[in-house]
Amino acid sequence: MLIVSARVPAERRLAATLYAYAFLTDLVLLYPVYALLFADTGLSVGQISSLFVLWSAAGILLEVPSGAWADAVSRRLLLCLAPLLAAAGFALWVLVPSYPAFAVGFLLWGAGGALRSGALEALVWTELDRLGAAGRYARLTGRAKTAELLGVFAAMGLAAPVLALGGYPAVGAASVAACLAAAAVATRFPEHRAAEPAGHDPAGADRPGADRPGADPHGVDPHGVDRTGADRTGADQSATAEPGWLASLRGGLAEARADRSVRAALLLVPAVAAVWGGLDEYTPLLARDTGVPAAGVPLLLLLVWAGTTVGGLVAPVGERLTDRGFAVLLAGAALALAAGALLRHPAGFVLVGVAFAAFQLATVLADVRLQARINGPDRATVTSVAGMATDLTIIGVYAGYGVVAGAAGNAVAFAVAVLPYLLLAGRLAIRRPAGPGPANRSLPDNAGLS
Repeated sequence: MLIVSARVPAERRLAATLYAYAFLTDLVLLYPVYALLFADTGLSVGQISSLFVLWSAAGILLEVPSGAWADAVSRRLLLCLAPLLAAAGFALWVLVPSYPAFAVGFLLWGAGGALRSGALEALVWTELDRLGAAGRYARLTGRAKTAELLGVFAAMGLAAPVLALGGYPAVGAASVAACLAAAAVATRFPEHRAAEPAGHDPAGADRPGADRPGADPHGVDPHGVDRTGADRTGADQSATAEPGWLASLRGGLAEARADRSVRAALLLVPAVAAVWGGLDEYTPLLARDTGVPAAGVPLLLLLVWAGTTVGGLVAPVGERLTDRGFAVLLAGAALALAAGALLRHPAGFVLVGVAFAAFQLATVLADVRLQARINGPDRATVTSVAGMATDLTIIGVYAGYGVVAGAAGNAVAFAVAVLPYLLLAGRLAIRRPAGPGPANRSLPDNAGLS
């Protein structure tokens, strides 16, 4: 009873911090109006598009290095820095609105997103695993996705009145304030890093503590963490010898390459998340093509956002799905999205909302399966590799969508885009079950792709 009673408050603190952080990082009032800010500053459509490409490129280039950094130093530190970088970018946008300022702002925002990606998932899984509650990871991350969406909802609702009252400077100030609040909340994350056995490398290679970059023969690393578990900075981080950035990067990539179950689960993440994540940007165009007036487009998009919210909330139920159940989920979502788009009628967005709910659920479950398969200490690195693969795939989705939509329209482009999901569903349905997964995991042994 003492263990349980001690664990529950720790879980609640972690969950409350996670939800608040997720909400505040997406409470960016500039979200619905930054394209207007760019246009009002005099940028052309081509210049605005180049900024989006720069934003994506920054995330892709920094995704894996930042994950390795999260494994080498404090993940909590990176979660504090991430919103501060975004805040600096937003401040630049409204203080000196110009193409160079917008470009630097997107670089900072992309860097902040890369710092957060991988580090957040790794910290949450590690803390839950330490508490013997890894089975609750899907519940927490699903609700965190919902908190993010609520942040977006709130930003959309507040942006119009704030813009009317104070213009772009007021919207920018509110966005910066939300980011600063997110950084403050991040300091409340618990962090206890598991001890790494001396000379043990997750990929099978010896990695003695004395040979690690920056290691100290007296047992203290350059970040102030005693290898016996005492944090000399006063934080509650019970880390041992930290491997250093380069060693973390090598260890994470080696685990992804050497462990077949990790590699399969890693590939499942972009396979599930990329297509619908890219299509989300085009849902306003699909809504407009149904014939509704411009004022009716946001109402149809609310169905999409509501579906995505529900998908995150039902994640704990979805954990029971086997590979065949997962295949049915993907196939059903793909067919619903294609049918809803091809209806070319506002009623079709009910099916689109259902499809996005299923895709959100599948995305959360793919992340759960990946986290359950990672055994080594370089968890954030492996997770960031999955994030980078997703970003790269999304760029391909953008390119393919442009070609198909230009030739046949948005509805056909949506229908064609879901074909990879049907192929993936077929692959998952016919594959043979994998061997036993990690011990004490409440997930199916089937990891995903092979």
